[in-house]
Amino acid sequence: MSPISVEQRYRWLYKPLVHIACLAPLLLAVGGVLHASGIGTVPAWLAADLGVDPVRRLLGIAGKTTLNLLLVTLAVTPLRQLTGNAHLLRLRRTLGVYAFAYALLHFAVYVGLFQAFDWHEIVKDLYKRWYIVLGFTALLMLIPLAVTSTNAMMRRLKRRWFALHRLVYAIAFLGVCHYWIQTKKDLSQPEIYASLLTLLLGWRLWRHWRSHRRAGLPQLREEAQP
Repeated sequence: MSPISVEQRYRWLYKPLVHIACLAPLLLAVGGVLHASGIGTVPAWLAADLGVDPVRRLLGIAGKTTLNLLLVTLAVTPLRQLTGNAHLLRLRRTLGVYAFAYALLHFAVYVGLFQAFDWHEIVKDLYKRWYIVLGFTALLMLIPLAVTSTNAMMRRLKRRWFALHRLVYAIAFLGVCHYWIQTKKDLSQPEIYASLLTLLLGWRLWRHWRSHRRAGLPQLREEAQP
């Protein structure tokens, strides 16, 4: 029997696992809604506990999943650099598209279920709670990244594609701020997200500094020669 290739592991293991993991929060939320509404019989392990305030709980599920996926997306590059598995980069855009989908769901739950499409109240909320402005800004910034996530757009934009997709750093920062500011009491979870984001961005800064330092060493040696 021939050994399983890296390409086969990507196609039949990594990619399906990513889709299952990304869809799991949505399926649990749908199961929770069906269980709470009494529509059909849903096993407990397939239904998220929506508590006494289901709408707010759905907001939290969609919002936290968005943050989780943004941080996992940012973790792909360090993992690739540490493991040498270039196929991990092929999962990055999939994770990013799912992050956009959950951010859109978070916004839809807020506008449709939480505010019942009351645009007057939504505008008032924007003035009173500026963390909502941060979240909405992050969502708007995610749109061009989602639109240009295809291979065709990557080929068309070339170097501009990489420059555009660096917006994910600012988006993740805005997302963490959005979560931190709205949290009233226990800041332990926002602090974890902030720490992880700091670690992921710090890794990139360190790699950038090290590569520039190494690039400068030959020139310094040449200049030091008599």
